[in-house]
Amino acid sequence: MTHNAPSTTPAAPPRNIRVLLQFLAMGLVWGSSFLFMKVALTGVSFGQVAWARIILGALTLGLIVLISRQRLPREPVVWLHFLVIGIVGNVLPFLLFAWAEQYVSSSLASIYNAVTPITTALLATLAFRVERLNRSQATGIAIGVIGTIVIVGPWGYAALTGDLLGQLACLGAAVCYGVTFGYTRRFLSSRAIAGVPFAFMQVGMGALVMLALTPVVALGPLALTVPIVVSLLALGALGTGLAYVWNIAVLRAWGPTGASTVTYITPVVGVILGVLVLGETFTWNEPLGALLVFLGILLTQKRIRLWAARRPDALQSNSVQ
Repeated sequence: MTHNAPSTTPAAPPRNIRVLLQFLAMGLVWGSSFLFMKVALTGVSFGQVAWARIILGALTLGLIVLISRQRLPREPVVWLHFLVIGIVGNVLPFLLFAWAEQYVSSSLASIYNAVTPITTALLATLAFRVERLNRSQATGIAIGVIGTIVIVGPWGYAALTGDLLGQLACLGAAVCYGVTFGYTRRFLSSRAIAGVPFAFMQVGMGALVMLALTPVVALGPLALTVPIVVSLLALGALGTGLAYVWNIAVLRAWGPTGASTVTYITPVVGVILGVLVLGETFTWNEPLGALLVFLGILLTQKRIRLWAARRPDALQSNSVQ
């Protein structure tokens, strides 16, 4: 007689817990990316940071697509659209953030990254016309813009400085992300493309552009250490690879509104790591501006309202009067 020994294999976590863990991991990795960039810049150039980030991300996503045997889209126009968002959504913001962190703190860069929902709502409405804003959302955009101005603190600059240009570069990266979301909504969201191939196509097309730019952005002296190598791997394989896959899983489980709440986590993680690990400090206007930006995000994403919608019965009674 034989006896079946009890299984020692742990049971898979319930789906809702697994999605929550992916969401938290995504917020932690993306929030930490500003610290990783700061560390990497101690031994490599800003162009090499962006180059390694996107190339490693594309390799990671490509390996996942290959193992899972998922199909890529075939229409040439779709590849052209992915080329656009690969440049605007990866190449340009990665270069801008890496360049900016030569002059601004990682904490401040993470705060500027939180401006993305404001730029997305603004561009999706005015440039791509894929959304319509109510009064509360329009007010949220206005408050977010004011908060961004407060963060920049233009009253403190008599002339262009590295710090000011670095902040403008961070803001430019947030605008790039806003363009990417609006463009994707306008030209790609309606197409039947699976999540992982979608992420690979965007990052992969950006990687092709970055490979073409290698002589310009990536060649130069290197001073690699263990922390620098780990930071580059984390930026690429995790932040631009696995985190994209986690984001897709969260998006499918929670929807776009739920997935977008990662916006509230990443700057908090970035600020905490910047202060605790790098000893970064703030001036009074930066946290005040950040609070205004978060208020703008809450209004823009319809999480709070300044005005209640008027009910049809109330409108009718007013018309009778």
